[in-house]
Amino acid sequence: MDATVEIFEYLYGYIRPNQLIIRTMQRHCLNCNDPFEGRADKKYCCDYCKSNFNHLKNKDKDDSLFKKIDRQLKLNRKLLRQYNKAGKATVRKEKMIEAGFNPNFFTHYWKNKAGDVYLFVYEFGFLRRIENGNAKFVLVVWQNYMER
Repeated sequence: MDATVEIFEYLYGYIRPNQLIIRTMQRHCLNCNDPFEGRADKKYCCDYCKSNFNHLKNKDKDDSLFKKIDRQLKLNRKLLRQYNKAGKATVRKEKMIEAGFNPNFFTHYWKNKAGDVYLFVYEFGFLRRIENGNAKFVLVVWQNYMER
C-alpha cells in the first residue's frame, strides 16, 4: 500500500471505498466552556451557545447606519405617540427636540389639498407650523382617507 494512502486512512479512516469517517474530537464550547464531542471544526455545544456567543461579540461593535436610523425612527414614533393621545395635538417644537425627536427621520409623507406636507413616522405624523412666532408641530394619526 502507498504511504500516502496509509496516512490518509489513519487520519480519516474508511467505511467503504470513497466514504470518509470524520474523526470526532472532544472540544470545549466557546460560549459556556462545557465539553462536547463533534466534528473537528465544531466550536459550540448547541445552537443557543452559538447564537449567544455571536450576539455578545457583535453587541460591542459600532452601530451600523441601519441601527442608528432604526433607533431614531423608534424614538420619533414613541414621542409622537406620547404627545398625541387624542388623535390631533399641537406641541412646541423645542419640547419635542429636547426629548430627542429628530424631524429629519420619517418613513413617508402625505400632502393635503391645501398643499401642507405631513411627515409620518409609521402611523404618527407631524406638520411644522409657526404660530404667533413660535415653531410648533401639529401631530396627527394616519387616517384611511389619506391613502388616496
